[in-house]
Amino acid sequence: MISFRNVGGASVAACYVQVLRFWGSMSPVSRSGDAAGRPRIGIPWRTAAEEREQNREKLDYYFRAVRRAGAEPEEVSLEQPRETLERQLRALDAFVLPGSPADVDPGRYHAAKHIKTKTLDAKREGTDEAILAHALQASKPVLAICYGCQILNVYRKGTLVQDISSKNPGSLRHGNTDLPAGTEKGDAVHPANFTPNSRLASLNHGTEAQINSSHHQAIDRPGQNLCVTAQAPDGTIEGVEWTGDANWVVGVQWHPERMMGDVLAERLFADFVSAARTSRASLARKV
Repeated sequence: MISFRNVGGASVAACYVQVLRFWGSMSPVSRSGDAAGRPRIGIPWRTAAEEREQNREKLDYYFRAVRRAGAEPEEVSLEQPRETLERQLRALDAFVLPGSPADVDPGRYHAAKHIKTKTLDAKREGTDEAILAHALQASKPVLAICYGCQILNVYRKGTLVQDISSKNPGSLRHGNTDLPAGTEKGDAVHPANFTPNSRLASLNHGTEAQINSSHHQAIDRPGQNLCVTAQAPDGTIEGVEWTGDANWVVGVQWHPERMMGDVLAERLFADFVSAARTSRASLARKV
């Protein structure tokens, strides 16, 4: 039996009815481009430092995953003026918010800074905030991954656990932050449970999966209109889905872009790109 803990004073299972309401309105999974062309997917640089150094090693995982799913990725600079950024966002069809070695500034959710919250990136935060404001207003799909999932939650007025192992010493290993010296590194792997009939469970064709893991923070209190639909066995929130309207917005704490050949990862990106194609056609009809 799958058991979901209570989050934010309400049962996780209680909100998946809202997910069902909107999930059925979206288009089916599609891998290849159609006659309308490939959707353009905006992906911000992971950090301002990586952009300055043109260090694309981790960023390119997201680019490859988007291309495999049938869309065309496009860099979103963290350094551009706000009016230039907003002009670029209007020309894009959907967005992937990638992971990052930085942490979200706890001041954004009115918390004191934990000793394990170290690297902040104001330019990444500001860019993601602009992307989310535009995407939610314009009904453009968003796939938010790891840090992206966390900042999506904070943008929607949720809070974060600033260090999982500090708050819950008996938790699973979710990343390499506290590994002993000399330990072989690489993504941790652990089970995840999905809310029945949620989008993630439907894409997975089941309520249990193995996911990779590379993070020390996670969602604490879910943000407004975000329904928790995935959790690790230790209660760590691993996925959320938007219920504010029919727009496709999913946040996952793991890294599907690094899981080439994984069925759930491929279906997740394919479903996202299919939603981007549908959204673009819908917006074009309104022009």
